[in-house]
Amino acid sequence: MAKNEHDQTADSTRALAKKVDAIGWGLFFIWIGIAFLADVGWGAGIVGVGVITLGSQAVRNYLRLPIERFWLAMGIVFTIWGAWELLHIQVGEVPIHGGLLPILFIGLGIVIIVSAVLRKSR
Repeated sequence: MAKNEHDQTADSTRALAKKVDAIGWGLFFIWIGIAFLADVGWGAGIVGVGVITLGSQAVRNYLRLPIERFWLAMGIVFTIWGAWELLHIQVGEVPIHGGLLPILFIGLGIVIIVSAVLRKSR
């Protein structure tokens, strides 16, 4: 009987995770539509995507669902990138070609590789 209860709990957890993901994607597409219609600009649009991504991970944490590290990292990247664009930040005298995005993606790639190498096998 305990195994059956465990299966039901796992099924309900998966269903809840799918629901949270679906709501997050729905908010993403609604925001993209609003951002284009209102012409808020790239900075505000990207910050919005970052906030939605981070918000979905916060909801997962609140509901005691596992946080998806990739999407947490992407939410941070999008939020920083959008803020960078909004504030028109430059490094030194010459702006970085392509903005902060290339540097953030390189850093994110390094973090992903290092965490994969250091992760213990299960």
